[in-house]
Amino acid sequence: MIETYVGIGSNLADPLAQVSVALQELSVLQNTQLVKCSSLYASRPMGPQDQPPYVNSVVKLHTKLSPLALLDECQRIEQHHGRLRKDNRWGPRTLDLDILLYAQQTINLAKLVVPHYGMRQREFVLYPLFEISPGLVLPCGTTLASLLDDCPLNGLAKIGAAAQ
Repeated sequence: MIETYVGIGSNLADPLAQVSVALQELSVLQNTQLVKCSSLYASRPMGPQDQPPYVNSVVKLHTKLSPLALLDECQRIEQHHGRLRKDNRWGPRTLDLDILLYAQQTINLAKLVVPHYGMRQREFVLYPLFEISPGLVLPCGTTLASLLDDCPLNGLAKIGAAAQ
């Protein structure tokens, strides 16, 4: 089984419910086990500020799925939640599932970049990730704890436990 981390976010159509259902769907993926889930966090939107705040979480999975098969499953779940991919990269969305890390692999494909390209600067990824895996070291050798030293909370607030 491969250890992988997936970031979850939603700011449309009852974000708490979107994230809760996505957690259930991730927990029943074939050849995959949901090992740990962070608390739920409220965060400010990236990009345009004229959108609702986000609900975010990070999960640790053990999977036998390849990186691209896991991506396909994440995108299937997003589509099930009404996710529409638009040109506006940081616009509002019903559900966003991002593969943050896949073991200690570095993947650079047109369809998938791991570690996730923006995770090193995003408080809504780093703090939930630290909650569930404080000793984590990225493939480049950087510790997760050291990334938090340069990452302000930016309004990030824990809003409760995830219902699994």
